[in-house]
Amino acid sequence: MKTSFTRLFIFTCSFLTLLSARGENLASAEKYISTWKTEAIRQMHLYKIPASITLAQGILESGNGVSELAKKSNNHFGIKCHADWEGGRTYHDDDEKGECFRVYDHPRDSYEDHSKFLLRKRYEELFDLELGDYKGWAKGLKKCGYATNPKYSDLLITLIERHDLNRLDSEELDDDAITRVNRNDDVRERPDIYNNRTSTYIGIQRQRRDVITTDHGIQYIIARKGDSPKSLSNDLEMMAWQFRRYNEISKDHIFTDGERVYLQPKKKYAAYSWHVVRSGQTLWEISQIYGIKTSALLRKNNLSKGASLRIGQKLSLKWSLTKEGNLPWYAQLINSGKTNLE
Repeated sequence: MKTSFTRLFIFTCSFLTLLSARGENLASAEKYISTWKTEAIRQMHLYKIPASITLAQGILESGNGVSELAKKSNNHFGIKCHADWEGGRTYHDDDEKGECFRVYDHPRDSYEDHSKFLLRKRYEELFDLELGDYKGWAKGLKKCGYATNPKYSDLLITLIERHDLNRLDSEELDDDAITRVNRNDDVRERPDIYNNRTSTYIGIQRQRRDVITTDHGIQYIIARKGDSPKSLSNDLEMMAWQFRRYNEISKDHIFTDGERVYLQPKKKYAAYSWHVVRSGQTLWEISQIYGIKTSALLRKNNLSKGASLRIGQKLSLKWSLTKEGNLPWYAQLINSGKTNLE
């Protein structure tokens, strides 16, 4: 009898300890989310990475912000040094012994670097996904090699669903949050630096540029005379190849004053249904107006590469036309015969 009581006592204590630990972990996760959700939403509006993904990665990689790497190095995403890193360094055992990890002055810098890190070519396909597709993003990160853990995507999805983080993917930044995005008080107090919610300031340390968002969620800036992929890469701290790929241009391309320059990949569709070709317009110029890939324009309109356009020709921007040049039946039902021109 005494032995049974002792076992029951030990089991009860262990169970209560487990519940306490789980409660503590849950509380620390909620605290982490409360602390960093605004920053995750800000990064989403700047770089089009779902806030749910950013927060879930932060929770997982930093152990709710209390891992040694997070506390001592402000590195919340386990980002390693790599050859192009010129900042502080620290060394921890990870996949291999004594691996180099980045050190940041502030955790916010870690969030910013995480976003820029995902702009690499390796993760390019992720930006074709919708912001609300957190499962696609989670699986894509694993597929693209962000982590070696075979269950990495499942862990992210579990965290997002446990804490309802996907609700953040549709949130806007309030005006107070916009003015808190930089810790430099001199910059923060200057109202000319920040515009409205659809236009965000970037390049504080270099040239001032306003970032505008299309109706279907692609960020771009307005070119100045003489802008090129190389000069813009210096001004905006992006890689020159990104400007070339996102805008479908050559290495030697010079943007004209007032031209759109996309900071993210164009999509396979536009926010509008039709475009009527004007005199002198090329397929590339039309693709830049609407943020749609030229390959998508060709495919939707049954055009071959190098095909000439006619003045007054109607191009479909959303739907793939039939061989006869008509909208498919389901698109006709949705559009009810209406067109939405630029």
